[in-house]
Amino acid sequence: MKEKPSESAVRAWVRLTRAQQQAMETIESSLKAAKLPPLVWYDVLLEVERAGADGLRPFELEGAMLLEQYQLSRLLGRIEKEGYIARRLCEEDGRGQVVTITDAGKAIRRRMWAVYGRAIEAAVGRHFSDAEAGALGQLLERMITKRK
Repeated sequence: MKEKPSESAVRAWVRLTRAQQQAMETIESSLKAAKLPPLVWYDVLLEVERAGADGLRPFELEGAMLLEQYQLSRLLGRIEKEGYIARRLCEEDGRGQVVTITDAGKAIRRRMWAVYGRAIEAAVGRHFSDAEAGALGQLLERMITKRK
């Protein structure tokens, strides 16, 4: 493996970073303009909803979200305060908790997706044909899987 990246690799890195920042700004500002919670709330709600009635333990959510425990704990507290998730004691581990999504959480996640989906199209989709977006997705997947 080379120790110094090529100019092409540096240029790709800078553009990838800028594109990601611009896309996130578009998405976050779209959610804010619609008076909806931030994107990280959507991610939590989606993961918890996907888990079904059994819910998720916070450490499982932490791994899926790539957040530190203290960040996730505070975030869950804010989302729970709004009534979008519920926490209950874990039957297998009396000290642990299980997080489940409420009906209100499912409803706000659907409302967020309507805005989020349009923002993805504005930030990414409109710049590429389906074939180009597919090729870009494959290239980025290569980066993700090679890292593991």
